[in-house]
Amino acid sequence: MTTTALNSIVADLTLAHEGHLKIDWAKAHMPVLNKIREEFEREQPFKGLKVAISLHLEAKTAYLAKVIKAGGADVIITGSNPLSTQDDVCAALVEDGITVFAKYNPSPEEYKSLLLKTLETHPDMIIDDGGDLVTILHSERQDLIGSIRGGAEETTTGILRLKALEKEGQLKFPMVAVNDAFCKHLFDNRYGTGQSVFDGINRTTNLVVAGKTVVVVGYGWCGKGVAMRAKGLGANVIVTEIDAIKAVEAYMDGFAVMPMSEAAKLGDYFITVTGNKDVIRGEHYMVMKDGAILSNAGHFDVEVNKIELEAESVSKRVVRRNIEEYQMKDGRKLYLLAEGRLVNLAAGDGHPAEIMDMTFALQAMALKYVNDHYEAFGNQVVNMPYKLDEQVARFKLQALGMSIDSLTEEQEAYLDSWVEH
Repeated sequence: MTTTALNSIVADLTLAHEGHLKIDWAKAHMPVLNKIREEFEREQPFKGLKVAISLHLEAKTAYLAKVIKAGGADVIITGSNPLSTQDDVCAALVEDGITVFAKYNPSPEEYKSLLLKTLETHPDMIIDDGGDLVTILHSERQDLIGSIRGGAEETTTGILRLKALEKEGQLKFPMVAVNDAFCKHLFDNRYGTGQSVFDGINRTTNLVVAGKTVVVVGYGWCGKGVAMRAKGLGANVIVTEIDAIKAVEAYMDGFAVMPMSEAAKLGDYFITVTGNKDVIRGEHYMVMKDGAILSNAGHFDVEVNKIELEAESVSKRVVRRNIEEYQMKDGRKLYLLAEGRLVNLAAGDGHPAEIMDMTFALQAMALKYVNDHYEAFGNQVVNMPYKLDEQVARFKLQALGMSIDSLTEEQEAYLDSWVEH
């Protein structure tokens, strides 16, 4: 047995064969990351370094870990959500020489211990998803910060936490805001979330969407994608918002806009995508239809208030895998999917491989960018350079067999001139 296997904590190493098949399928549909892997194998940008990764641990993430390892890194990986980790993928990664601290559905205490074990390997750089690694490092384990050069953050929620640390002057190392890159939020957040949310909902419920009323809570890039896909499936879509500009945008896009207090009475499906807490809560449960289905596509399981849902109910039971039925005091039944965790990952396989190809290409490039410049960055949240963002898009176009125009010298001069045209 290898040293990596001995050090790892996974559910079952005998599941590796199925995991390899999943990773190979993802790899075959990730041409941008394949191109970056070729560069990393040639240049070895991470030689001699340890990289700790906390992401939803499924096949696309596994291939990102293998690409970073191909760049010379010693990779240690853990999950960023207890219900999105796939045990067969974890086993396959161990066989591929990557240290894994992850298993499906650990207890809260075990989940925390797996994060800690990942950090206790003393990584030089991190990739975080939602800010769990960063939060632990800045709160209870500041003794582990010394070796860290910097890292990259995957999600809106994580960037909010990073910016709060930065604002308070508490951030201890640079982190690249990968989520804010164009090739992340325009495609991953919109097209990835839009499709994968309904992949998870449909496989879990086996119910029709057409003709139903779908309430999308939040109209950021993820909310835009969810609303677009709901409309495409034939739903009547309602958007709730706190941002007046986004609310007008939702209206202009053809969706009904109203407060949650009104939308709660009308929805058949509720999908939260805000990054905030308690956006669906006790007062809303009181007026929902019998049979309403609640789901979350934000990062943490706090958007749908589970404590108040249970308080308003007289019984709770699992009626189907990833569906909990709450019977209310007046006899109505409300259904919560995937324990209020990310429905597209806890009850599905996450975003399509072609979408994550672009996102994880950004992650790989961001990690190299941090390693090349961390001494100059200081302790701040760093934007992804546009030239790297555009490079990912150009790799994607090449993979699609497409090309675009370029400016002539005369056109460039025209655009740069301030004199009368």
